[in-house]
Parts: sequence; C-alpha cells; structure tokens
Amino acid sequence: MVESERRGGLKSRRRLSAADARRMVAVREARKAFRKHRVECFWSFRDVPITHNDIPWVVEQLRINGGFDAWETAGRIKALCR
Repeated sequence: MVESERRGGLKSRRRLSAADARRMVAVREARKAFRKHRVECFWSFRDVPITHNDIPWVVEQLRINGGFDAWETAGRIKALCR
C-alpha cells in the first residue's frame, strides 16, 4: 500500500488544546442559542455572524430578554468560557 493511502487523512486532523476546544463549543452553542431564541431575545438584530468576541453579548441578551430556558442556556455557554 502506498504511504499516502495508509495515512488516510491524518495530516488534516487538527490538534486542539482543551481551551480551544471549549471555545469552539461555546461559539457553536452561542450560535445555536441565537437561532433558537431569536424571536424572544434577538428580534431587533439581523443575521449577525456570532464569533468568540460576541459570546458575552449573547449571554447578556439571553439573560435580560429570555425566559428560564434562555437563562439556563446562557449559564452553560458562560461555563464553557471560563
């Protein structure tokens, strides 16, 4: 078997630190919360691309304008950013 076939994509696999992995999960969860609670919490904002820098804003809006479900989601996202 050829060396490149045997490796099977190992070169393209990322190696992330635990902090980077948590940051990626936090961004994914913030994006998901933005979509889920859009009518409730983010009705005055257009489609905003959520990045790591926007996570505190998303958490704040969820806690100010959302119900209990949004509050819990904000807590989970905040815990990932510690």
